[in-house]
Order: sequence, then structure tokens, then C-alpha cells
Amino acid sequence: MSNEDKRKKFTRLANNRVNVVLDKLRLIGNLSDKRYYEYSDEDVKKIFSSIQSEISSAKNRFQKNKKLKDSKFHIE
Repeated sequence: MSNEDKRKKFTRLANNRVNVVLDKLRLIGNLSDKRYYEYSDEDVKKIFSSIQSEISSAKNRFQKNKKLKDSKFHIE
């Protein structure tokens, strides 16, 4: 695969994937409406700690080009 093909593939996938993430983040923001949802400050801290951790991991993969373990998020 040529460098130009790799670049096109990267930009296509990056645009799609980043837009999906942004849409999902907006949906997470919708959870803040106390008319419909009940949550604690601890729940909010867990959500954003998990998101921040995954963002840091993804950023490190670009910076260090190493594979990191997948993580999952769950509130009980």
C-alpha cells in the first residue's frame, strides 16, 4: 500500500471514528439532566476518570507506538 493510500485510509477512518466519539460524548452529556436521571458525584467522577484514562492511553499509543491493554467501564 502506498503512503498516499495509507494517508487516505487514516483520514477516512480518523474522521469517522472521532465523529462517533464526539457524538457519544454528547450523549453522555445528556445524562446530566436530573429530570430524567439520578446520579452521584462519585458516578460522574468514575465516568470522566474512565474517559480520561482511555484518552491518555490512546494518546500514548500515538506517542510511543505501543499496544496497550483494552479497558472497559462499568457503574454499579
